[in-house]
Amino acid sequence: MKLATLIYVQRDGQTLMLHRVKKQNDMHQGKWNGLGGKLEPGETPEECAVREVREESGLVARNPRLRGILTFPAFAKEEDWYVYLFTIHEFEGDLHPPAQAVEGNLAWIDNAGLLDLNLWPGDRIFLPWLNQPHFFSAKFTYQDGELVDHAVVFHPQKKQEIEYRVSSNGGA
Repeated sequence: MKLATLIYVQRDGQTLMLHRVKKQNDMHQGKWNGLGGKLEPGETPEECAVREVREESGLVARNPRLRGILTFPAFAKEEDWYVYLFTIHEFEGDLHPPAQAVEGNLAWIDNAGLLDLNLWPGDRIFLPWLNQPHFFSAKFTYQDGELVDHAVVFHPQKKQEIEYRVSSNGGA
């Protein structure tokens, strides 16, 4: 079982995408992806998201928002992958120059054109969910690089009332 993050950095109607064209034997070769990678020992998914954005893009991300969890049974080398899916709207810094981008080429893509990119089939399904108000858990099953099945559960947001007790002189 592998634990990983997938992060979509967004600004002004655009999403930062990575065109995976630089690594040999990359299972994502030629595809456009968000940023992300495997969790390191002792690292939270949020810490991993911030680290991966910094390593892959040069941007310093703040306040990653967990949007969903993706399950990919037997995806790579017959291992299950569990992926924490984040969006990030707050960041600072400049993108790495193209020569420093190890994984591939970075580009800001208009959101209206995201689905026109060479994406994994499952990405075409979940990308529109990123900016919806609900959290989701989805499973995408691939065989030989082809999507053969998928399922999703949406978890609607519920407003919860929080009671605050204010006391004076230490009393409740």
